[in-house]
Amino acid sequence: MEQSVRKWWVLVTVSLAVFMAMLDITIVNVALPEIQKNFASDFSNLQWVLNAYTLVYAAMLLPVSKLGDIIGRKKVFLLGLGVFVIGSLASGLAGSDLWLNIFRGFQGIGGAAMMSLSLTIVTSSFPEQQRGLALGIWSSAVGLAIAGGPLVGGALVDSLGWRSIFLINIPFGIIAILLGLFFIKESDRNRDETIDILGFIFSTAMIFTMVFALIQKEMHESYSWTDWHVLGLMGLSVILFVAFIITERTVKQPMIELAIFRSWSFNGANIAAFVLGAGLYGGFTYLTILMQNYMGYSAFETGVKMLLISAFTMVLGPLAGMISGKIGNRWLISGSLFIGAIGILAMRQRMEVPFEWRYLLPGFVLLGISNGLVNPPISNAAMSAVDKKHVGMASGILNVFRQVGISFGVVLLGIKLTEGYNRSLDQQMMGLQNIDSTFKQQMLDIFHQAGAFAGSQIFDSKQAEAFQQNPAFEEVKNIVSGAFNAGMKDVDMIIAIFLLVGALASAVMIMRKREVK
Repeated sequence: MEQSVRKWWVLVTVSLAVFMAMLDITIVNVALPEIQKNFASDFSNLQWVLNAYTLVYAAMLLPVSKLGDIIGRKKVFLLGLGVFVIGSLASGLAGSDLWLNIFRGFQGIGGAAMMSLSLTIVTSSFPEQQRGLALGIWSSAVGLAIAGGPLVGGALVDSLGWRSIFLINIPFGIIAILLGLFFIKESDRNRDETIDILGFIFSTAMIFTMVFALIQKEMHESYSWTDWHVLGLMGLSVILFVAFIITERTVKQPMIELAIFRSWSFNGANIAAFVLGAGLYGGFTYLTILMQNYMGYSAFETGVKMLLISAFTMVLGPLAGMISGKIGNRWLISGSLFIGAIGILAMRQRMEVPFEWRYLLPGFVLLGISNGLVNPPISNAAMSAVDKKHVGMASGILNVFRQVGISFGVVLLGIKLTEGYNRSLDQQMMGLQNIDSTFKQQMLDIFHQAGAFAGSQIFDSKQAEAFQQNPAFEEVKNIVSGAFNAGMKDVDMIIAIFLLVGALASAVMIMRKREVK
């Protein structure tokens, strides 16, 4: 088959793979209530359905990138696909929440291989003049999976049950494996290169402890940043980072060539990927909670609304890839992140109680434009800033920054939302006039215990039944929505700051031409 045709089938293969890998980070959210009912598990166990995949996925991004350089990217990519398919089948058939969590971690190994090596395979399969378009299509698959997860998950759970969100990966995974076997060419590899064992151990442990510390903070609202469960893991991660740097500077065949970080463009692209994950993608979690728990939309309806963002991604992703070569990655990344910041601030300005979709619509349009335009030039800037022999590792590093950014954003934004919610709730409840103080305190205790994410569900709970006949009950419901709105305004401001910092860093650091050869 001619190379001109083969490369497009390679793009189809890897886009399908990354869509599945990224979808499995977001799709599970809408299935959690059904999984909880099935296994009668508590919330802490339930969270590991999400976190087991994320934790292993983040920790394995660098090792599988290096492994692909050593034994062949095609082999490792297809092996990752196979692991992902087996993990999906096992997750769909899991008989307990414990086994589901274990299989989700196994699935994360495959997801990391698929995600990390796919970008490298696309970069090496297309000539430079077509690479922007190819990376645009690849990025569209990533953005579509992140924004479209609630829609796909909601449709599957409502029609086929929660197990279908894992089992659906099997036929598509098998198709991707067959396409990969036929169309992807094996990469050149250095047969004399060996695995940097110490670098592998230190890098994997470093990312694992960093992400695990964030997960601990997310799962335990009572933990402060200085709690030993969090600070201890963060400190260990820093120690491992120092050990990793020392190792890479001394071994003959390091896992990462530290010289690639001399490129300002490469560093700027990684900063952009981090703030995009922490701000925009981390914020999607709380937009979903707003629409489902406070606006009353079903999981499927929420997914349909989020599809507005995905639609822009599908249209603008390839376009962004084509025009990045003409106007430069720097200004496209910077401008896109700035548009995203304006979108978030527009939602912050318009949102009020009672919540209505029209308040979100203008912001969603701007976020869709931002998300559609920003991913291709980030990938292009990172891949074009390093030597060809380093594109595999550059891909792994870029994905680590994006994924750690998502984990960091979810935790930090959740903390800010809860703080804003509790502060506003206390102020508004204490400001109620002619209301029995005992009633106020009892309701406050219920709302604080339920947390900011409970939404309207708390008003139908057994704890609230005794208070539903109180004349002030309806007013209290509005107060709870107002408290969540106050928390979301804090969240929106943090997201906007993230995106604006990324926009500034991109404008300053990313060069039009490569600085390294």
